[in-house]
Amino acid sequence: MNAMPLRAAAWREERAVALDALLPDRQKLSTKIVGALLAFLALALLVIGMTLYLSWQLEGSAAAINDTGSVRMNSYRLTLLLTRLVNEPPQSAIHALAEQQLHALDTTLGQLALGDPQRPLFLPPTSDIRAGFKAVTGQWQQTIRPLARAILQQQGTIRQSSLRDFQPQVERFVGQTDALVQLIERYSEQRIFWMRASQLALIAMALIGTVSIIYLMFALIIDPVSRLHEGMYRMREKDFEVRLPVESGDEFSQLAQGFNQMADRLQALYGNLESLVKTKTAALEDQNRELALLYDAAAFLQCPQPVEAVCEGFMQRISQYFQADGGSVRVLDASCSNLHMLAHHGLSSSLVEQEQCLKVGDCLCGAAVEQKMMMVQDLQRIDPASQLQCHRDGFVTVSVFHVYAHRQHLGFFNLHFRKQKMFSPSEKALLETLGQLLGNAIENLRLGAREREMAVLEERNLVAQGLHDSIAQGLNYLNLQVQMLDESLRDGKFDDVTAIVPALRAGVQESYEDVRELLLNFRVGLAEGNLVTSLESTVDKFRHQTGIAAELVADVDGAPFPRERQLQVLFIVQEALSNVRKHAMASRVDIRLEDRHDFVLTIRDNGTGFDANLLMEQSESHVGIYIMRERAQRINASLTVTSAPGIGTTVILQLPHEQRRAA
Repeated sequence: MNAMPLRAAAWREERAVALDALLPDRQKLSTKIVGALLAFLALALLVIGMTLYLSWQLEGSAAAINDTGSVRMNSYRLTLLLTRLVNEPPQSAIHALAEQQLHALDTTLGQLALGDPQRPLFLPPTSDIRAGFKAVTGQWQQTIRPLARAILQQQGTIRQSSLRDFQPQVERFVGQTDALVQLIERYSEQRIFWMRASQLALIAMALIGTVSIIYLMFALIIDPVSRLHEGMYRMREKDFEVRLPVESGDEFSQLAQGFNQMADRLQALYGNLESLVKTKTAALEDQNRELALLYDAAAFLQCPQPVEAVCEGFMQRISQYFQADGGSVRVLDASCSNLHMLAHHGLSSSLVEQEQCLKVGDCLCGAAVEQKMMMVQDLQRIDPASQLQCHRDGFVTVSVFHVYAHRQHLGFFNLHFRKQKMFSPSEKALLETLGQLLGNAIENLRLGAREREMAVLEERNLVAQGLHDSIAQGLNYLNLQVQMLDESLRDGKFDDVTAIVPALRAGVQESYEDVRELLLNFRVGLAEGNLVTSLESTVDKFRHQTGIAAELVADVDGAPFPRERQLQVLFIVQEALSNVRKHAMASRVDIRLEDRHDFVLTIRDNGTGFDANLLMEQSESHVGIYIMRERAQRINASLTVTSAPGIGTTVILQLPHEQRRAA
């Protein structure tokens, strides 16, 4: 009654969960964590970049301080060199040193003006430093450098006068340079202060960021996980009343919703657990009963027994399983469209007699066969005017299930019930499977009977050929001799009678020996499946019956043959020995068996032999050789006969390992 509302509620709940799974990106936990980390990373990179920029500026200003200080030092050196050049005798070395000093001062001031990013070297970009550097370079270009160049080029008293003018200008130039160095140093002190401040800010950011991340981890991950763990622990302790608060809109909120839904379902399931266990137990018991029935039926149907016994045992088992009040098994005769009842259970004698043989299309069962469909018929719904014999016997429900084997329809079986019976889909599938098992069993019985029939026919054919080759030819010879005897007696030729009677006696004796040999060969069998023992027995009988020396040498180390193949090999040896007795006139026969990787059997005699080419042309008329070759073909072996007049005959039976099949 409440199945549909419950399914609708479950569907709405699952749909709500699916919709909740589509969270906006800004509410996702990963977005919050990644956003916070990226913000801290951007701020840290900004402070680190400022620190790097300040350190780069400090390095450039430190190089500027060094180069500006070198300007002062080189100015003093230039003054000393010029003084030595004026007061001392002319020396070219001092002149060259002064030139180098002038060039060094030009180079240093040029580098300060242009800067060098690779060192790095640059003047701080403040207005007062730029003004101071401009004053220094102007003093150098307009005053100091021209005076120094004039001193280097002048001589005598003029040089001394220029030197006196040069020294005050140098002092002034050095003073300007000192002022510039002090401005750069004050700039560097400011940058050092800001760099230290940025480092302190970076430390503060690291502390604040660590605390913030810890707080975020606790707020976003650890606290929800702890609540979830606590809820799971209480759930494990069978506290199904526990529910988790849904506070945020992230993934943990989804987990909390899922946990609450799981708790609701577990609470409902645990409340109905006993009924569910009973239901599952009943289902398992039904499945076990079905498996037991299938196993019992399959084991029973595999046992060799008549088809009536098979059908009776089958009907007994399914009637007991389904508690049927009656049933029957019918087999279809397709040639006459008849349905013959082979077994029945719980049916009245009148019903059995009336429906012992049904026609396809008659009654409900015949119609089901004609339509090839399963049927479960409620007889109460049939028109009383057309009441069936089943209904008159008190049956309310009649079911028809078909028997198949390899998609071939073989018949059907009925189950009759005196109460209304409905079959579940699993029961119908079980009955269809049982019908296929019964069909396979019936078909196997038919195939076995056909196989035995074919084996008997084939063996009778070989026996007929053997009789034709031995007894029939002997009787034909005796018939000719009797006719000759009759003519001699009518004509009074008693001398001919005297010659014919011994021939008749010899023919009768030979026919007797052929019959005896055939009877012995027909009764021969395998000694417990041992081919060598059977061959030894056959050779021993041949030796005692004919007086011909015969020897068997066996080298056996291969896998054993199936019994039917061993029997064919034994028959081939018997036929070969029979030919030796009747035709070879030999005094010795050697039989060698080599059974290793390949199977080779050689039968060699020292008899008169014959023309092998003539035998190949007339093989159909030599029934003995023809029979041996036909038996060899049965086991996929090759038979070779070699002979020549006066050197005996050799028969070789060979079975390569590719065609070999072990027992």
